[in-house]
Amino acid sequence: MFFKVKTPEEVLEVLKGFGPVGIEEVFIGDALNRIVGEEIVAEEDLPEFRRSTMDGYAVRARDTFGATDTLPAFLEVVGEVTMGQAPTDTVTAGKAIRISTGGMIPEGADAVVMIEYVHLLDEKTIEVSRTVAPLENIIMPGDDLKKGTAVFVSGSVLRPQDIGLLAGLGVQSIQVYKRPQVAIISTGDEVIPIDRRPNPGQVRDINTHTLSAFCSQTGAVPIHFGLCKDNFSELREMVSRALEISDAVWISGGSSVGVRDITLRVLESFDGAELLVHGIAISPGKPTIIARVGNKAVFGLPGHVASAMVVAEVFLSPYLYRLSGGVSTLEDNHHYLQAELERNIESASGRDDYIRVKLSKRDGRFFAEPIFGKSGLISTLVDAHGLLKIGRNTEGLYKGQLVDIMLFKSFN
Repeated sequence: MFFKVKTPEEVLEVLKGFGPVGIEEVFIGDALNRIVGEEIVAEEDLPEFRRSTMDGYAVRARDTFGATDTLPAFLEVVGEVTMGQAPTDTVTAGKAIRISTGGMIPEGADAVVMIEYVHLLDEKTIEVSRTVAPLENIIMPGDDLKKGTAVFVSGSVLRPQDIGLLAGLGVQSIQVYKRPQVAIISTGDEVIPIDRRPNPGQVRDINTHTLSAFCSQTGAVPIHFGLCKDNFSELREMVSRALEISDAVWISGGSSVGVRDITLRVLESFDGAELLVHGIAISPGKPTIIARVGNKAVFGLPGHVASAMVVAEVFLSPYLYRLSGGVSTLEDNHHYLQAELERNIESASGRDDYIRVKLSKRDGRFFAEPIFGKSGLISTLVDAHGLLKIGRNTEGLYKGQLVDIMLFKSFN
């Protein structure tokens, strides 16, 4: 194995070799943001009966033709629709039945007059001051969805309104792709638990918690494997256990100079292990390792938090999405916003630079202010709303230039 940098496009292509982790059945109340695992077909019309969209009176449309404020139509009220029950009365010539929004249209009626255009003369007589057309203010069976229609295809991400549609069809549980489980290992002799006070030369374990939160935000299930010293035997034992119970392993801090050899030797020690990526042409995040052990990916992420998070945003986000079932989607699942650059930015050729930026809005326009800082500073991520990519064939960007910002998911 030797150090050979791959382009981001090559890395994304490599990650396409990993697919969904499986399918499970879940209650629709737990299906928000889950990815549908099989096609869902409507087994009934929605709605299954004619319904009123307004409070008013069910009538024959022809009985209102020509009705105006000065020449209203007079109709006899012969009943009222009880909500949740089929009406027992029938609308005939010159008759009307009181109905509420959502009520079932009685036989004989083909329109609903809104209550705003009705004046009650007495308990049995109304005057209608507006003509209604046939089917006005009525939802017909199947207007929302017809029986046999494909509601959702495999790979669809379920939103709140989608859950509502399933509920309306009486679907109680569905097949969705499983959430991938990610084992997170943080390495380094200098890294200590967050409940301890660091001595000189020590740092608290930021990456475990940052990467775990990233997993949860992306829909994966993080598994904390804890801290590991820069020790071959200890790291190998921990990775071995992680591979048994997880769908992917993220080793934070195991890719930098000095400990990279340990991570590589650990990965090489597994039968059939294949090194897929040994460095990526990006900054920050160049010293990233990706290997395949069995059918699972093991990532060696930079120890510096900004570097690790840039790699997570650019590569691990679409990777986790694929593992969650989003196989047929575009490889870039990020949201972008166009903004005007606040200052010039220089960039070295031969790599993709990801610059942290802070967004502001003035006079209806967005502006992007670059945030510069070393890759070990988490404050630069806290202050940022997203990332600006400067391509490897670009030597820089100019103030006033319109650029596309890759938004962090929490930005709105």
